[in-house]
Amino acid sequence: MTQAGTARTGDPARGTLEKAADENFPVAPFFLPRAWRADLMAVYGFARLVDDIGDGDLAPGGGDARLLGVSPEEAEDRLVLLDAFEADLRRVFDSTPRHPLLRRLQPTVRRAGLTPEPFLGLIAANRQDQFVKRYETYDELLAYCELSANPVGRLVLAVTGTSTPERIRRSDAVCTALQIVEHLQDVAEDLGRDRIYLPAEDMKRFHVQEADLATRTAGASVRALVAYEAERARLLLNEGAPLVGSVHGRLRLLLAGFVAGGRAAIHAIAAAEYDVLPGPPKHGKLRLLREVGVTLRGEG
Repeated sequence: MTQAGTARTGDPARGTLEKAADENFPVAPFFLPRAWRADLMAVYGFARLVDDIGDGDLAPGGGDARLLGVSPEEAEDRLVLLDAFEADLRRVFDSTPRHPLLRRLQPTVRRAGLTPEPFLGLIAANRQDQFVKRYETYDELLAYCELSANPVGRLVLAVTGTSTPERIRRSDAVCTALQIVEHLQDVAEDLGRDRIYLPAEDMKRFHVQEADLATRTAGASVRALVAYEAERARLLLNEGAPLVGSVHGRLRLLLAGFVAGGRAAIHAIAAAEYDVLPGPPKHGKLRLLREVGVTLRGEG
């Protein structure tokens, strides 16, 4: 985070895109056609920047705020920044945006015929984060993922020209699973932001109090809860995995990487005995490659 933030003071777009290396899965791997890589990185840049705005993780100095036309007095107001970012997004579709990441997105939007809706969903998710800090039920969490995660998969299908209703349904399952896995990895970090993405009804079921999430290591109840949510994510990944077999060529390998990234992350959580409180359990490259092979063969 520090390295990326430092880079952003000189070049906001570059610093944001550097964060792609920290994701659970390759965002735009080398084997894709150059045009696809450029388009996927443009989409990633949008998604990463809107998350940084919503999380208050913009680089010091107010460079992004200035680019969006936000005054120094309001540069720390996340809702003002999100409003300005939405206004700049709309310029992508009818004029010239101010922020370099959105200018980079404009050719992708035109080339792929993208609509504003998935981008607006990601902005809406970050607005929701400013007001909703807890989720009572799993269904409420799924509704949040519909805004915060599923638009990304839909954009990947749109960019590659492979959208169908069935593929979108499978993609939504994969993206929701990946979002749940990320929440499990980041329980401690999210709590530091006064956010809990573990459904309250499940916390009650496993006798977990909020204070239990603030300890250095997880007790038995927290581990059981994390295992339960990880299994939900695994089942969603399995539901979405046939998406991989529905496409061909290099896109098939890309989508297998997404599914495999989620499966490898779940394996790492299990290998840590579901103790996610010290920090996100990490998987190795060999595990990821193994999961890619399993996914390509239609196993798992």
